[in-house]
Amino acid sequence: MKTLLLSILGVWLCAACVPAPPPPKITVSVVADGLNRNYEYAEPVTVAEFLREIDLQLGELDDVNPPLYTQISDSLVITIVRITEETYSEDRDIPYEVRRVISETVPQDSAGELVQAGENGVERLRFRVQIRDGVRQQPQPSGEPVILSLPKEEILYVPPPTTLDPVEVVGTLAYLSRGNAWVMRGSNQLPNRRPFTNTGDLDGRVFSLSPDSSQLLFTRKTTPDSNSFGNQLWLLTDLNADPPTLLQLRPENVLYADWLPGVSNTITYSRAEPRNTPPGWDARNDLWVSVIDPQTGEEISIDPVVEEYSGDLYGWWGTSYAWSPDGQRLAYAHANAVGVVDLETGERTPLLRYEVFTPRSDWSWRAPIAWSPDSAAIVTTVHGAPIGAESPERSPVFNIAFAAADGIFSTDIVTRAGIWSNPQFSPFIASNQTEFPNAYLGYLLARQPLESLSDTAEYDLWVADRDGSNGRQVFPEDGQPGILSRDYAWGPTGQQLVVVYQGNLYLVEVAAGVTRQLTLDGSAEQPVWTR
Repeated sequence: MKTLLLSILGVWLCAACVPAPPPPKITVSVVADGLNRNYEYAEPVTVAEFLREIDLQLGELDDVNPPLYTQISDSLVITIVRITEETYSEDRDIPYEVRRVISETVPQDSAGELVQAGENGVERLRFRVQIRDGVRQQPQPSGEPVILSLPKEEILYVPPPTTLDPVEVVGTLAYLSRGNAWVMRGSNQLPNRRPFTNTGDLDGRVFSLSPDSSQLLFTRKTTPDSNSFGNQLWLLTDLNADPPTLLQLRPENVLYADWLPGVSNTITYSRAEPRNTPPGWDARNDLWVSVIDPQTGEEISIDPVVEEYSGDLYGWWGTSYAWSPDGQRLAYAHANAVGVVDLETGERTPLLRYEVFTPRSDWSWRAPIAWSPDSAAIVTTVHGAPIGAESPERSPVFNIAFAAADGIFSTDIVTRAGIWSNPQFSPFIASNQTEFPNAYLGYLLARQPLESLSDTAEYDLWVADRDGSNGRQVFPEDGQPGILSRDYAWGPTGQQLVVVYQGNLYLVEVAAGVTRQLTLDGSAEQPVWTR
């Protein structure tokens, strides 16, 4: 038995002394640089390690298949595509657009008048191109295009698609259209209606006909292509002349200017200092009266009415002023009050007080001021009380209010009219039926009075007796979109209104309820109408 065990042990020891067979070789093929090479490797490693072992250098962009993290195995084929990359840029035109603008100065049979030639812009595009094993691939965009120059649109004035019937226009009606002053006399037809400026730079802050309709006062932008505040006061003298004389006046950076009623060649104005911060100016809240030489535009005299002051709450926006028709009284509007100014002392006396309206923006609301034709009272829009839990300064309520100029009486006459209700008395209406003069009250009434602030808020034009009673809608007709513009004006007879609707002027006969369209170009604004 012992012998047997020893024999088995010997056999086992001999077997242990026999060397183990070597591990099988791993055959790997590498396809790169136009060659197919075969390699044998003893142990499984990653493709990255294997390529380092055989000293095959990879470029940063080279494409390796299978991926570098793959473990090699027998009969594996590693394919390497050599990649280089080129970039280049290419400039391309940005086509300009053609804008056709309706202009009533263009004859009906005209194909149009070129106002501004178009110019293509230029953009620079960058492309990336891969070269894979010497074969150039399709270019691919790289990054966003860089605008080298913007296109300049072509502007073409074209005639209106239709024509309008002639409409009689009593007195002188002036309005703005695309930054130019137009004047209409006798009729809405050319040449009775024509432009008096062609610079396109009237900013609309001042646009006023003299009481005798012979002169036009307006402001022009100091820098036409800039949105920053800055203007100059100009005068068109003798609108009956062809052409009238255009004079630059001394005042600049004007927030308010108008004619002083009852005195020839006399203007009144208030100024501001330009600022880089919103709203772009800091009002002086002053008021001056200046007599102008109508031949040269030079100031013959200048006198202060209101010295420069803070303007009270939100005074940086500016104090609004309005002279009575007889030129003997001056009204003002602050952010929280409307009142009158003592012309001897400059002292301000509020007639109506209300809570400041804060729109939480870079502007400040001022109530409009309109005098009665007898200079005894004013009508305006006032900020109303809250209707819910909102703070008083955020109330959406705006009412139309009446106040006697001597301060003995004031009251709301139209509630919830809307912030842009813009009430205005008509001139006195001549009548053979009574010795007592009569007048109307016009105003805009918001269709949604608690949402009347936005530019899309729709209004209707109403006319009432001058105490606010017997109000009725006169424009537009039922079923039509509301008025978005806030501009309208009474005619000199007190029986006609002109209103801006969808960019055009419409004449409204108050008593007859008849409406006639006066313009077609869709760009009318700020009408003013005198005898």
